[in-house]
Amino acid sequence: MSPGPTMFYCFYPVIVATLSCLLTVSNTAVNFSNVDIPKDHMPFYFHNFPDIAKQCLSDHECPFKDAVERNRCWGYERSCSKQYSYSSPDCNDSSKGLSKNKELVNRFYEQADFGYVRKRDREMQIMCEPLFKDDSSLECADHLRFCRGRNLMLNFTDLTKKKEPIRYAMDVLKHGQIGGYCKLHKKRLMDQCDHISPLQSWGPELRNFVELPHRPIENNICDVIVEKPTFILKIDASVNMYHHFCDFFNLYAALHLNSSHPDMFTRDVHILIWESYSYLSNFAPVMETFTQHPVWDLKTFRGDIVCFRNVVFPLLPRMIFGLFYNTPVVYGCEKSGLFHAFSKHILHRLRIPLHKREDDKIHVTLLSRQTKYRRILNENEILKRLEENPNYVVKKVSYSHQMPFVEQLEITHNSDIFIGMHGSGLTHLLFLPDWASVFELHNCEDENCYKDLARLRGIKYFTWEDPEKVFKEDEGHHPDMGAHAKFTNYHFDVDEVSAIVEKASNHVQKHPAFQQFISVKRESNHETLHNEL
Repeated sequence: MSPGPTMFYCFYPVIVATLSCLLTVSNTAVNFSNVDIPKDHMPFYFHNFPDIAKQCLSDHECPFKDAVERNRCWGYERSCSKQYSYSSPDCNDSSKGLSKNKELVNRFYEQADFGYVRKRDREMQIMCEPLFKDDSSLECADHLRFCRGRNLMLNFTDLTKKKEPIRYAMDVLKHGQIGGYCKLHKKRLMDQCDHISPLQSWGPELRNFVELPHRPIENNICDVIVEKPTFILKIDASVNMYHHFCDFFNLYAALHLNSSHPDMFTRDVHILIWESYSYLSNFAPVMETFTQHPVWDLKTFRGDIVCFRNVVFPLLPRMIFGLFYNTPVVYGCEKSGLFHAFSKHILHRLRIPLHKREDDKIHVTLLSRQTKYRRILNENEILKRLEENPNYVVKKVSYSHQMPFVEQLEITHNSDIFIGMHGSGLTHLLFLPDWASVFELHNCEDENCYKDLARLRGIKYFTWEDPEKVFKEDEGHHPDMGAHAKFTNYHFDVDEVSAIVEKASNHVQKHPAFQQFISVKRESNHETLHNEL
């Protein structure tokens, strides 16, 4: 493995030893094609790295010169003024008598937007303090929800004794099986070990951290030395889109929280999954947007003492008041810039196109479930009614494992209205165009899950309103809890479906982004006609 850019830690004298600075020195000029983020995100990138912006201006091959002079910032930087930040959350809800409220906007921004990254960044404390550049180091946010370190040792020799596969385990490491050569602030670290749960914090692992008597790499105690930066992930459920995208979203947020180097978005990093199951998922292409290398698991290092030059313990999927899964979405607020940026980042990395339109019709996609429960019993009748509307282009899809995920995203991203029953497939709403509407046909008594996700993404949400016009096949049969709304199938009043879709269509047609999208198409058609004449 070849080392990346040279990185040195420097520290103030002991009297202010809790303040640290990170000096990064890149050995080569930046290859701008390797940054590989949406062009619209480049002004924010240049704000963080002004030296790179200067390189762009002096490089005649840099394609982003028009992004250099734009004064924009993500929102977590200390030098970022609110009027120039990526996000503009909306806390207007006239239907509930709410008006734009600065306090609500600020709360939403801190809980569900780049303000969350800013708050975690302000919390960072040195847990194990280096005195020289070759020493180890460890620093963490409150409750050990995010940590990063250098020259750390992890001892996986006991994994050879474990007979059962490891997943959601809190005993992977014993005391002394993780550590570094640095001054350990043990009480400070232990005080933050208060969220002891597999997917809530790094407390189960870092409570075992010790101060080593020697530098682990220089003293040859490592069986394996990992030179490239490594992200260690504790993932939720790789078979379920909703839960796995909680992993991906928190990893993306962690890239911003770890944004101390121009290579903050590089794919030349390793990912180690904190379980012994091999990583297999229909959503694996999304993992490839974060790393260009094969994904490791605990079997990779079973029986080894491993030393990591640079290691990140990123934000986790089920943190208390965390991001995505446990986000307390402020009532009446929507449009998280962090969720918007994540959507654009993934779409860009996967090269998902937004197709040109030949007309102004609304593209309606109905997600058909092929599962035992939550099927639409009169699906064909609903499709027939929607297809009768000359203003709609209607498509029925089934997003199964047989359809490549990239192909699924292409369909979703080119939909104006996305319709589906309550279920993880509705997580696709993250990748709808900004003007789109999502119609959750029935929320099955779980009313906030996808409603909140739509609000966070800034997509208009609709669901069933009249309980007299929806009919259950039976009371539902949960294997343990008896009657349950998620364990049956449904028949819907077709007129009511049509009426709600019409509301969703009206929203799309009035949305400024859709009008701009259509106007570009009209201008293109007009120019073509002019040329033909």
